[in-house]
This record gives sequence, structure tokens and C-alpha cells, in this order.
Amino acid sequence: MRILRLQVQLSVDGYNAGEEGQLDWMTWKWDDKLVEYTGKITDPVDTILLGRNMTDGFVNHWAKVASDPGNLEYEAGKKFTDTPKVVFSKTLKESIWPNTVIANGNLKDEVNKLKNSPGGDIIVYGGSGFVSNLIKEGLIDEYQLYINPVILGKGKQIFNKLASKQELLLIKSTQFECGITVLHYELKNN
Repeated sequence: MRILRLQVQLSVDGYNAGEEGQLDWMTWKWDDKLVEYTGKITDPVDTILLGRNMTDGFVNHWAKVASDPGNLEYEAGKKFTDTPKVVFSKTLKESIWPNTVIANGNLKDEVNKLKNSPGGDIIVYGGSGFVSNLIKEGLIDEYQLYINPVILGKGKQIFNKLASKQELLLIKSTQFECGITVLHYELKNN
């Protein structure tokens, strides 16, 4: 079975966006070791899951980066642009983005079908609503929580839809010079 990995940026108090979706609080200047760490966790990925609301910004940003070999993030841009993407949407019937398909069915069924198909790891990037639903359904196998050195006080959350607790096992905690600490967890019963 393929692993579904969540990579998400969070504030110390657990928000993944400001109240209006602001991301200006995130640490954008990553040190080389964090870039290398992130490369290692994305190397085995051959499918990206996205929620509809995040897709425009994600695809457009990485396509622009991938078109500029002089950009410091060029390799990441190529990886994200070339990797097949699945966008979950109730309204779209076909993709307007390259290398992307639309999933309209039941979230749990669609994700389990992907996890049970041949291939490498699957990674999810998404807004709080989409990610919250994946967590609620117990579909995330591995958490890569990028904790930024900031307290927001309020904002959008990803763990607020749980009906019951999910126990996690801390695999590794890594602090980086730029101030981000990555907490790597797996589901305890995985």
C-alpha cells in the first residue's frame, strides 16, 4: 500500500493560515539543510493531492519556477510540475492544469483507491478544509509538520474536525537554522 504523507506549515499554536488565509507569517527563507530535508521526503513521491482552493496558486507558482533554470527552486519546481496531480473538487469536471486529473467521488473511496494502486508515495498539500477532511477520515499515514517560529492566536486549523483521537508516533524532530522545526509523525496503528 502506498503511503499518504502530509507536508504542512503550521504556527506554534497549530494554525496553517491566518483567519483570511494569510500566509505572510511563514518562514520563506529556508536554510540549505531544510531544502535538502524536504527534497528527501518528496523524492519518493509520484502523486500529489490538492484541494481545489489551493490548486491555482500551487500549479501557477511551481510552473513559473520550473520555467526558470536560474531560479534557486528550479528542481523543486520541475518535480512539482512534472509529478501527476489529483485535485479533489465537487464542481470541476475536467482539469484546466497540465498533468492533473480531477477526483469528484467520495473522498475516502478515491484516496483509498489511489493508496491501493501501484506507485510511489503520495503527498498532500492543501488548505485547511481539504486537509481537515483527510485527517478526519484517518487517511494520512505520515505527518511532516513544519512548525514556524510564530504564534498567530487565531486562524485556520487542520485538526478541528476529528470525531475521536488519533494516536501518533514521533519518528523524528529536526530543528533548522531558519527557525523551523519539523516534527515527523506516523499513525501509531500504521
